[in-house]
Amino acid sequence: MVERRRGHLWWKVLLALLLVVVMAAVAGYWYMRPLLLTGTGYAAHNACAVANISERTDPAEDLPPNPLVPYLRTSTGDGSVTASVLGFLAGQTAWYTEGFGCTLSEERPDLPAAAAVTDTNPLVVASEPTDPPAGVEDAVDAAFADGLGTRGVVVVADGELVAERYADGFSAATPQLGWSMSKSVTNLLVGRLVQIAGFDIHATDLRPEWAGDERSQITADHLMRMTSGLAWDETYDLGTPITEMLYIADDMGEFVAAQELEFPVGEVLEYSTGSTNLLCSVALDAVDGDADLPRELVLEPLGLPHAQWEPDAAGVPVCGSYLWATPREWAALGQFALADGVVDGERLLPEGWMAEATTATGEFPDVDPYGASWWLNEGTDGSLRFPDLPADAYWMSGHDGQWVFVIPSQETVVVRMGFSPNRGIDELGVPDLVAGVLEALQD
Repeated sequence: MVERRRGHLWWKVLLALLLVVVMAAVAGYWYMRPLLLTGTGYAAHNACAVANISERTDPAEDLPPNPLVPYLRTSTGDGSVTASVLGFLAGQTAWYTEGFGCTLSEERPDLPAAAAVTDTNPLVVASEPTDPPAGVEDAVDAAFADGLGTRGVVVVADGELVAERYADGFSAATPQLGWSMSKSVTNLLVGRLVQIAGFDIHATDLRPEWAGDERSQITADHLMRMTSGLAWDETYDLGTPITEMLYIADDMGEFVAAQELEFPVGEVLEYSTGSTNLLCSVALDAVDGDADLPRELVLEPLGLPHAQWEPDAAGVPVCGSYLWATPREWAALGQFALADGVVDGERLLPEGWMAEATTATGEFPDVDPYGASWWLNEGTDGSLRFPDLPADAYWMSGHDGQWVFVIPSQETVVVRMGFSPNRGIDELGVPDLVAGVLEALQD
C-alpha cells in the first residue's frame, strides 16, 4: 500500500514538472514571438517578392545573417508564401498581387487593379554602352571586387547610359529592392501631389486622433525631414517599433500615428522609416488615393514597367522600404530628380522642388546632412560628407548596400545595388566608385 502511494506521488511530481516545463515553453514562446514574427515575416515577404517580382529562384541568398535562418521553413500556396519556425511556429504569409508585389497579411489583401505602365523611360537613353571611358570601366571593376556583394552598377551622364554591369543571375530587367531608397522616391511622389492636387506639405492637423495635442503640429515636411518628434527606434530587435510596424501591424500608418512625442516637433532629427510610412498614409487620405497612386503619378509618367511598390495590409504603399525597380529604373528616378521633375519638356514637379528637397534640415551634428528624404554631401557648415565628391551631390540610400548618387554639377547619376549586409558605404568603396566615374567623365 505504501509503495503504491509512493508511485502515485512520483507520477504527480512528474506531471507537475512536465506542466511547469510546458508552461515555461509557452511563456518563452510568447515572449519571443515578436522576434520570431520578425524572422518569419522577413522570410515570407522576401521569398514571395524574389520569386514573383525578380523572378529568381534563390530567395535564401537575400536573407541576412541570423541564427534563426536555419529553423525557418517556407511553403507556397496560390500566389502566396508562408514562412514559419520549424513549420508550425509564428507563421506569416505574404500574398503576391500583380503590379503591387507582396503584402504580409492573414488574408489576401483587397487591392485595386494596377494601372498599366508603358515601357518608355524617357529619362535614360538605354542603348547598350559600347565604348565607356577607360576610367569608368576601372571604377566599375573595383565596385565588383570579390566579396563586396555588388549586383548592379549603372552610370548615366547627360541622360545617356554610359556604363552598366550586373552580377551573375541579374540583368537590366531584374528588379531589385531599394529598401530606404524608397524614402527619396516618396519625396518625388509628394512633389507630384503638390503639383497636381495642391497637397500642402506645411499643413497641420494631419490625423484626427492628434486633435488637441502637440502632435497636431506635425506636417508632411516634418515627416520627410525626420523631425516629427514621434518616438521611434529604428533598431531591428525584439519589440522595437520598426519590427512591430513592418511585421506585425496591418496598418503601418495607424501604428506610427499612435506613437507619443519623444521630442518637441521640429527640433530633433531622428531617422524613422515610420515617418515615411505615415507620410504616405496621410498623403493618400488627403487625395482619396489608393495603392495605385504611385503607379499613376510616378511609375507611368517615367515609363518604369518593372517597378512595383508594395503596400501593407491596409492597402497603403510601404513608402519607407518596399519599392522594387531595375537599376536602370532607379537611374531614371535619379535623373528625374536631376531634371527637377521635367520630362520631355513637361514639368511634373513644382519648379525648385529638388532645390528645396536638398536643402539641409538644420544643424544636427550627430547626423549626416539630410534634406527632405535625401542624403546630402554638404552640411549647413559647408563641410562635406565625402570630400572627394562635389558639394552639390545628393543621394538615396538603402539597407544592405543600395545607393543612387545624383551629381547635378556633372549631370551624372550613379547607381550601385547589391546584397552587402553589415557593410558600410566607405567599406564598400561606393564614394570611390562615384569619384572615379566623375573623374573619368571629365577627362
